[in-house]
Amino acid sequence: SPMDLSELLKEGTKESHDRAENTQFVKDFLKGRIKKELFKLATVALYFTYSALEEEMDHNKDNPVFAPLYFPVELHRREALAKDLKYFYGDDWKEKIQCSEATQQYVDRIHHVGQHEPELLVAHAYTRYMGDLSGGQVLKKVAQRALKLPSTEEGIQFYVFDNISNAQQFKQLYRARMNALDLDKSTKERIVEEANKAFRFNMQVFDELDKIGRSLAEEAQDGGFPVHDGKGDIRKCPYYADKLGMASPGCPFHAALGLARQPLVQLVLAACMAVAAGAAAWYIL
Repeated sequence: SPMDLSELLKEGTKESHDRAENTQFVKDFLKGRIKKELFKLATVALYFTYSALEEEMDHNKDNPVFAPLYFPVELHRREALAKDLKYFYGDDWKEKIQCSEATQQYVDRIHHVGQHEPELLVAHAYTRYMGDLSGGQVLKKVAQRALKLPSTEEGIQFYVFDNISNAQQFKQLYRARMNALDLDKSTKERIVEEANKAFRFNMQVFDELDKIGRSLAEEAQDGGFPVHDGKGDIRKCPYYADKLGMASPGCPFHAALGLARQPLVQLVLAACMAVAAGAAAWYIL
């Protein structure tokens, strides 16, 4: 039915969902361009977010406006995130992490909703958990491959739902429970509005991570150039100087690199390579 809460949320958050997917952080993540340090910070943000969400869900587990959506065994992520943080930061991980500014705003809103407008908690649960069971499974595979994480799924326990055997069937059950909540039209509209707020909070966290990512040292990808170790003057390294546009016109490396980019030079080099390959083959035969 068009008035089912699940349908209202799907249609009412479509634009927000599209915008979230098109944030630079998410686009880079999906392409496998995720730095390990940034992934760790994203995991920290998720830990604080889910700690707040699940605390308020526990407080409202008997409240009829939310109780049918209380699935702690199947959905709760706090313990899984704690395992991931222990993997990345060690046994003393709690002492090494802190809640960022954007994440704190998100956390504050979740606590406000849970304590003063518990019916809106549905919006935050829907936005997070349904996303985790859908696109989150794609991110799991990307992160495991891009960060070369163990096949034993250490570091990505957040994406592992051991107590859900069929994600699609569970999502159908969850939507059915949402649609059965005894809510009037006005409350449903407020829930959709709150879901859009949840997306905005997530996008603010993504933007914050993206800014941090731009300040992190460039990491080697697939046997590429190593990260600068911070020793010495980076401007004296031909590779980094060229990357940052600082190489002087008289730098031999810069000049050779510029020459090699010329189409005619590339053609000549290709011809030379072909001749060399032919000569080598003739010699072997």
